[in-house]
Amino acid sequence: MNREAAEKRGRGAETLACWWLRLHGWRILARRARVPGGEVDIVARRGGIVSFVEVKARATDEAAAMSLDAWRLRRVVNAAERLAPRYQKSGDDIRIDAVFIVPGRLPRHVPNIWQG
Repeated sequence: MNREAAEKRGRGAETLACWWLRLHGWRILARRARVPGGEVDIVARRGGIVSFVEVKARATDEAAAMSLDAWRLRRVVNAAERLAPRYQKSGDDIRIDAVFIVPGRLPRHVPNIWQG
């Protein structure tokens, strides 16, 4: 798959993940929030939780789960640490979530995927 097609697929997966999160009570604060050294696909809030969400679209559940390795997750964590002051209010909990998008299946939201 070329870069342009991958970019289009990624944006489509992020859009689907945003709708899924909204349907489950989340408010989307930002998409593709960037800082030096990283990016977070979605920043969302529900109540006192601010979630930095990584979205992965793959052909199978197994491939989606394997696509979020420790190195990629650490980049999301680093970006989230830098972005948190923009979105966090006093008393909020911060966490890292993932949404896996697989064709023919409902999105799978995995809360608090980072336990570091």
